[in-house]
Amino acid sequence: QVRLVESGGGLVQAGGSLRLSCAASGSTVSINIMGWYRQVPGKQRELVATITNTGNTNYADSVKGRFTISRDNAKNTVYLQMNSLKPEDTAVYYCKREEWDLRARKYDYWGQGTQVTVSS
Repeated sequence: QVRLVESGGGLVQAGGSLRLSCAASGSTVSINIMGWYRQVPGKQRELVATITNTGNTNYADSVKGRFTISRDNAKNTVYLQMNSLKPEDTAVYYCKREEWDLRARKYDYWGQGTQVTVSS
């Protein structure tokens, strides 16, 4: 059973920085994408950034130039460095892991979420 444990959320003033971490355990699948999504009450969960096991990244337009996603494959951990935070970045941030087995069956796993609050 794959488990994702997030950490690093909190309260920060606008313009500040936070770093989120997500450690994955229980998986031996090497072909995977890990990413961060966020959700505010009443809205759909939205993509923030993703990174493949080979290091290819993808960002939402709203965070380009401010957020950086990275990963340490040896530790099965993905990070999200968030700089120049804005009040509109306030949300619950979720870690997601997508992986494919040898039969190309896809599996999705989610973390429990961590609150990020940016005050103006």
